[in-house]
Amino acid sequence: MVPDLVRILVPAAVAFAIGMAGTPVLSHYLYKFKAWKKRPGKLALDGSAAHEFNRLHIENEVRAPRMGGIVVWGSVALTIFGIAAIAEVLPATLTTDLDFLSRNQTWLPFATLIAGALVGFVDDMLVIRPDGEGLRLRYRVIIVVILASFIGWWFWDKLAMTAINIPFGAPLEIGWLIIPLFVLVSLALYASGVIDGIDGLSGGVFGSIFASYTIIAFAQDQIDLAAFTACIVGGLLAFLWFNIPPARFYMSDTGTMGLTLALGAVAFMTDSLGGGVGISVLPVIGALLVVTVASDIAQVVSKKFFGRKLLRIAPLHHHFEAIGWPGEKVVMRYWVLSVVFAFAGVIIALSALPAQ
Repeated sequence: MVPDLVRILVPAAVAFAIGMAGTPVLSHYLYKFKAWKKRPGKLALDGSAAHEFNRLHIENEVRAPRMGGIVVWGSVALTIFGIAAIAEVLPATLTTDLDFLSRNQTWLPFATLIAGALVGFVDDMLVIRPDGEGLRLRYRVIIVVILASFIGWWFWDKLAMTAINIPFGAPLEIGWLIIPLFVLVSLALYASGVIDGIDGLSGGVFGSIFASYTIIAFAQDQIDLAAFTACIVGGLLAFLWFNIPPARFYMSDTGTMGLTLALGAVAFMTDSLGGGVGISVLPVIGALLVVTVASDIAQVVSKKFFGRKLLRIAPLHHHFEAIGWPGEKVVMRYWVLSVVFAFAGVIIALSALPAQ
């Protein structure tokens, strides 16, 4: 019998090793085929030119290629299928215990990760064309809504999830409203993907978040799910190794779309289905994602109703750059805060678990 902790740490280590070994090959081809925007520059949410952002980042947009997120989900996929294949070919206690590809815990968040990553990959491929136009935002939002609606329906119909747990309180029964709730959570998380804006920022923040849910799933005895999230952490650490300034590549949509949608699925898996409060602690664990989205919304509202910008640039991490903070300072302080919020969320989640 393989100890549960080993069942979690081995996939993480394997994903990290695969990411470290495969990244030089991937980056070679990304540079060979010039997989970056051919027309640098960014538009603000209202369609106007983002002058401050372009002043700070326009050169970086053609310095390093996109699609670095392949390192993360590619490492996860190879780890999951590789361990499952070994367990199938060489069935033994060790190999079967390490196989964490299970229908009741892993398939749904893993399918969500891959589906989001593939949609993001298509968008990235369109962005790196000579005309530099990716999927329009409205189409990406529609795709997220369709995917999230199906997954939300799966939680409600197939997994019989009809309530969300409240920390230290009675469960909130919402029935079929689980479906629109998952859609709203997914849209909010997808919007937070713009945190991928400074070298090393998204990798560190997402690493803390998924590490937190690894601990929560482990405490709920959802070992396969904990192995899955730990596997993502391993892939993120490999990505982060090469994303330290100056970044070798950017995560871009193929990374952020897959990770944010998978995060929503993991949060729901660790809620009433696991006897925990995975949804309620998501705004705490992912507080920096919340701040990122909120700063974008506040900027748009301020410009529309008050005729002036609230921030030099939205989201907030770019505002700090615009007022003179070096990118490395912003990243390191976000890393520190992400660990603090992750720790706080884990404490709340573990405290709310029923006594054994």
